[in-house]
Amino acid sequence: MAAAQTSNQVVLKKYQDLPQQGSIMAEYIWIDAEGGTRSKSRTLDFKEGGYTPKDLPVWNFDGSSTGQAPGDNSDVYLRPVAVFPDPFRLHDNILVLTECWNADGTPNKFNYRHEAAKLMETHAAHKPWFGLEQEYTLLDLQDRPFGWPLAGFPAPQGPYYCGVGAGKVVQRDIVEAHYKACLYTGVKISGTNAEVMPAQWEFQVGPCEGIEMGDHLWLARFLLARVAEDFGAKVSVDPKPMPGDWNGAGLHSNFSTTEMREEGGMKHIEAAIKKLEGRHMEHIAVYGEGNEKRLTGRHETGAIDKFTYGVANRGASIRIPRETAAKGYGYFEDRRPASNADPYRITHIIMETLYA
Repeated sequence: MAAAQTSNQVVLKKYQDLPQQGSIMAEYIWIDAEGGTRSKSRTLDFKEGGYTPKDLPVWNFDGSSTGQAPGDNSDVYLRPVAVFPDPFRLHDNILVLTECWNADGTPNKFNYRHEAAKLMETHAAHKPWFGLEQEYTLLDLQDRPFGWPLAGFPAPQGPYYCGVGAGKVVQRDIVEAHYKACLYTGVKISGTNAEVMPAQWEFQVGPCEGIEMGDHLWLARFLLARVAEDFGAKVSVDPKPMPGDWNGAGLHSNFSTTEMREEGGMKHIEAAIKKLEGRHMEHIAVYGEGNEKRLTGRHETGAIDKFTYGVANRGASIRIPRETAAKGYGYFEDRRPASNADPYRITHIIMETLYA
């Protein structure tokens, strides 16, 4: 299957340099009811200087086919919110990130961006910076992690984290292609590494200010799915992809404000942690599906029903980096979110808890 796909990509490249006769392709991307991305293309006239979200037409799709609307009122509207260059089609073609809206002018039930954006704007004076660490697992078309034996399991965890060499890491080609695609589009990807479980990887996005965090992470997820498609691989963001003595997958969320980043910021960090403690279960409720399988108090996690924090403690709900503690200012890391959590919901509830 992978060989056939590689062959197809070679054939496709023959057509990529064909002139587009004054037109561009715009790929409209949205988030569906299952927490995945979907997209479809339309032709637009070439525009000198490029398109902004306000320049782009509102479009629609059949929400009854994505679990976002009933069949008797199925039109869901796509309102552009961010534009990026297309790393797959190149030239002047674009990727268009959108919000989903109902026909009556209200945000779709699964549009978590709208309220998050309003809250970010209200509290913009604090200059909230986010950095999210997206863990994921690469699977073959039979839903088996790449590099795992057909029968049995690989050697125990230990050599795989940030590993180099055959037998330690797999599918680095997908990871490298995704990294370059993110850089091309302008996604604020800040790094990547192999993770603790074999076939598990992580990329980091940020720091991003306000609503930009959710926009850039969602686009990075879309790019990863598209790149993996070219390689005949699946991307799993299941928080516990393999049962047993294997690490789960999280979306560790780093956060700071102007006050926290300045001299004396530790008192603001400690005050924030106190507020987070008071709404622990409300955060857990929006921090991803199946998170109870991951937050067990083992494998570098805190227990799901208990709020804890500590300096350099990866087994706590909230980790204060040692450098932050030493300087007395900086940021903190919320280690509770699962890998399948919606970044708009994470960033929203953090801001809501601290400032609403």
